[in-house]
Amino acid sequence: MTETHSVLNQSTPLVDYNMFTSDSVLSDLIQRYEAAWARDRLSNFGQFAGSSEAIELALQANGNEPVLHTHNRFGERIDEVEFHPAYHKLMSAAIAHGIHNLPWQNERDGAHVARAALLFMSFQNEAGHCCPISMTYAAVPTLRKQADLAAIWVPLIRSNSYDSSFRPATAKTGITIGMGMTEKQGGSDIRANTTQARALADSGGGKPYLLTGHKWFCSAPMSDAFLILAQTAKGISCFLVPRWKPDGTMNTLRIQRLKDKLGNRSNASSEIEFVDAFGWLVSEEGRGVPTLIEMVSYTRLDCMIGAAALMRQAVLQAIHHARQRSAFGKRLVDQPLMVNVLADLALEAEAACRMAMRVARSYDQAGKSAAEAAFKRIASAVSKYWICKRAPMQVAEALECFGGNGYVEEGPMPRLFRESPLLGIWEGSGNVICLDVLRAVSKEPESLDIFISEVEKSRGYSKQYDNFVAALKREIKALKKNAASKDAVVAAGREQDARRLVERMALALQAALMIEQSPGTAADAFIASRIARSGGFAFGTLPKTLNLRSLVDRAYLGEADK
Repeated sequence: MTETHSVLNQSTPLVDYNMFTSDSVLSDLIQRYEAAWARDRLSNFGQFAGSSEAIELALQANGNEPVLHTHNRFGERIDEVEFHPAYHKLMSAAIAHGIHNLPWQNERDGAHVARAALLFMSFQNEAGHCCPISMTYAAVPTLRKQADLAAIWVPLIRSNSYDSSFRPATAKTGITIGMGMTEKQGGSDIRANTTQARALADSGGGKPYLLTGHKWFCSAPMSDAFLILAQTAKGISCFLVPRWKPDGTMNTLRIQRLKDKLGNRSNASSEIEFVDAFGWLVSEEGRGVPTLIEMVSYTRLDCMIGAAALMRQAVLQAIHHARQRSAFGKRLVDQPLMVNVLADLALEAEAACRMAMRVARSYDQAGKSAAEAAFKRIASAVSKYWICKRAPMQVAEALECFGGNGYVEEGPMPRLFRESPLLGIWEGSGNVICLDVLRAVSKEPESLDIFISEVEKSRGYSKQYDNFVAALKREIKALKKNAASKDAVVAAGREQDARRLVERMALALQAALMIEQSPGTAADAFIASRIARSGGFAFGTLPKTLNLRSLVDRAYLGEADK
């Protein structure tokens, strides 16, 4: 049988390429959004993330899942999670490059965009370790609401040293921060949380409390501290709960079990029980939701970046395969219908990347511009919803480009596919996000005006786009008019139509960015396929009048097909 076993017509692994320098869209956005000062850092990390070494680390980290050790051999409670060395190496690389802290360490224009580009590449390599990286980054704005706690913890976050040792944070060279909101009875309804907190002595911000309760999802349970929501006499409040008490003894955070998840397998997600666990109140009692909401905003930014990253990696893998695999006498990349599919996938990935980076830009500008702050609030929700909704469909279509080879665990696509639904769930599922947009209509109507001003900047390029924006403006005007209505039928109608509204807002923003930033072929293709026609179409239905091959070549490692 060995004489017949010649390996023919198989594509090679996509390895040893620079994720940054080979991505023309990402390079353009770094320049466009004032982050070019980070180019060397981005190129260095891009070289690592696309290397054979880093890709092998990703495989090892996902093939050797975390293991929970609740007790040591003497029967003492330890609540430790053991990770494979590959996970620690990926964490070390991410932290060394400042993906967890760049905007807080180097607070200059473009810092959030530069950091978003780093995360974009890190997600393409391995998504699981990005969870604690993201939470640590997002924790800083919440910690700063309590100055005395921030003075201790933020300098530790600014460190670029990864220290996985299990000891008090003040004895470590660097730390990570987690968060815990979800409880089994409430899910997204965090006001239904039952975890209780009582003051040890005096109550108030920065004071010690004891927490008792149970969290249904707590990712990265080996983090050095967690931002936790719990009930006090005044309502839901936010606490910083360390793994170790100030006296050097272990805090009573009991890891009950690790979740057996669809994807994100390198990362430990757990159920945690608090038994009079020590923690400090952040801000005021009863102000837990507004205190933590800023952290949620930053993690939502990371969700859209992560989803866009998975889309970029999926289409890159598909094009790489199609350039080498032949069928019916021609390479797949030379088959007209496959070109249509690949071009459509590339278009979706580019629009997602441009959208995510535009939102990241608003995080850089929000403190300087009221308009950008308003845009950030509405665009974060709209973009998180849409990019995360599109990712599973786009990745699934890219997987299909491989045929049966795409469905085999030895290849890259199953892991990308398993990761793709997670980001739509994390920090606000689709319905929660759309309801947030409706709340903005009634509470912050000026944010919608800013959003419309943003998409109107690209009017005049296409009659179809102009008509689309005009219709969206009429729709939003009518929505704002009845936003204050107490009629139950009107309110139900608003909710039932929320997804359609948010989808149209997302498409308008993506089209505006494509018109403003992309070559005419890409902008024309986006308008023809997403604006001139309403949704419900499979990938691979771009008009044949467009130069589709140019879209494919442009998406592949920044070079035309030779």
